[in-house]
Amino acid sequence: MSDELSQQYQDLLDGTYDCVDRIVLNGYFIMGYSPGGFRVWWRLLHDGSDEELDNAHLMRMAGRFSRRVRGFANAHDIPVIDCRRGERKHEIAEEYLATHSVGSGLFLVLVARAVAPVWEVERTTRGAIRNLVSKKPFVNHYSFHIMDPEWGHVTIKMSGHPPFGTQIILNGHEYVACQARKAGISFTKGGNCFTQISDPAGLATVADTLSEAQTIGRLTQVCERWIYSACLCFGLDFEEQKQTGFHYSYSVYQAEYSHNLVFRVGGQMDQVFQRMVDRTRARLDVPRLRTLFGAYARPHRDRKKSPAPRLEVVVERPTYDLTLFKVHFGALTLKGYTKGERVLRFEAIVHNTSDLRCGRVLDKFPIIVTRLKGMLERFLTTLDCVDVAFIADDTLDRMPLASQLGKSRVGGVDLNKPRIRAAVGAAIALSPSPRGFGVAQFASKVHHMTGQTDRQYSTRQAAYDLKKLRGKDLIQKLPASRRYQAPPDAIRTMAALLVLRDQVVRPILAGIRVPTQGRKPANWTAVDRDYENLRVNMKALFQDLGVAA
Repeated sequence: MSDELSQQYQDLLDGTYDCVDRIVLNGYFIMGYSPGGFRVWWRLLHDGSDEELDNAHLMRMAGRFSRRVRGFANAHDIPVIDCRRGERKHEIAEEYLATHSVGSGLFLVLVARAVAPVWEVERTTRGAIRNLVSKKPFVNHYSFHIMDPEWGHVTIKMSGHPPFGTQIILNGHEYVACQARKAGISFTKGGNCFTQISDPAGLATVADTLSEAQTIGRLTQVCERWIYSACLCFGLDFEEQKQTGFHYSYSVYQAEYSHNLVFRVGGQMDQVFQRMVDRTRARLDVPRLRTLFGAYARPHRDRKKSPAPRLEVVVERPTYDLTLFKVHFGALTLKGYTKGERVLRFEAIVHNTSDLRCGRVLDKFPIIVTRLKGMLERFLTTLDCVDVAFIADDTLDRMPLASQLGKSRVGGVDLNKPRIRAAVGAAIALSPSPRGFGVAQFASKVHHMTGQTDRQYSTRQAAYDLKKLRGKDLIQKLPASRRYQAPPDAIRTMAALLVLRDQVVRPILAGIRVPTQGRKPANWTAVDRDYENLRVNMKALFQDLGVAA
């Protein structure tokens, strides 16, 4: 991935790699989701008759599914765990894998209730079928945890009621780990992260294969390898599957794409990320910035006797805080956080691929990954632009002047006016948006940042402010749309203008008015020292220039 953030810190890195992380596929039997199709399938299952198509027989199929699962598990010493509401099922599986050695195949079954489509049969008083109604009650779902030779830990979650809807959950890091072992690349893996890599370039090449079109076939193969023989067989045996032509189609429901920076020194990574968070959190108006407590210190590879920090629950104040930096855009999430001892990870997540508007069927997987990669590149470039701002010599002189936009003459950008400052701040905050932003979204962001109402800052005012920013090339209108986006150089300029006014000029003027400095604070940072030196020197300069402060 070619982004400005990675290039800025490349001297501190051992290497970088991009990887498709969590992949969630929906499996569905097309005939089973329409009343007519389901009735045709039922007739194929019962020799052309639908006399037994009623709620009682449908419930019996679900009961048979449950009995077969538990009977098979009991015969093969596979644990079946009934999960309560709120339990993290993936954590249960991880704890089981940490304490048990498993081979290829099914090793754990977790049972929990969730919403699923279920058919309800309505019959007349004479027994004829009046209607088939699709409802979505809470029913038992069975999570089959499987160890696959190509993809590692795979989870197939299936409803016990026909049409047996399913979700397949895979992890790209597991796939890359399996392929890297075959390629002879040694590595150390901590959870969902490579912390030590003997050949970073070789591992990056392996990880890039998940972005290729061939991944469609690999995903189909792993689904077909287990879904019929290890999951659906409890609801329909092989003969019934063949008799009714039951076959799953697949679509992409969720996907994650990550860019990982492997630092040489963990301390340098901490400094880089914490400084980045401090500089960008206010400028991007990040809606979620939280610190995850629970580890006394950063995980270290040499501390073998200490328990895994992620399993600890610590009430005391820890010496190491794991900071999670998140930006949400509807069903899209961009986030950055430290992972392990030396890895800084940035992720693009789509919680529902319909929000990408590029199709959801499995054949669209490479396009979905490309969209996520583009989102992540823009996010990283935006972070770098906001973190390292820049303005040209004559920018301050040109900004307040009027400009020409097409045939219209528009006012300048005067940062001495609160309304314009709020507009510039909103443009910076919306700059990571993958699809740009519209006038209504822009006005809403200004309301959120300033506390103003629609009457105080209307959509018409927002449209005119956007016109002003366009006149200074601070934002651009996207082709064939009514949406806007800020180019990287413009983000640097806007960030620098706000920093100069809010974090240089205002603090200096405020500090000069203070006649004497009180006791030195206990936490005296480098920035505090810089402000104090500027305050003293600027006070002498103002006196020489005859400026009253």
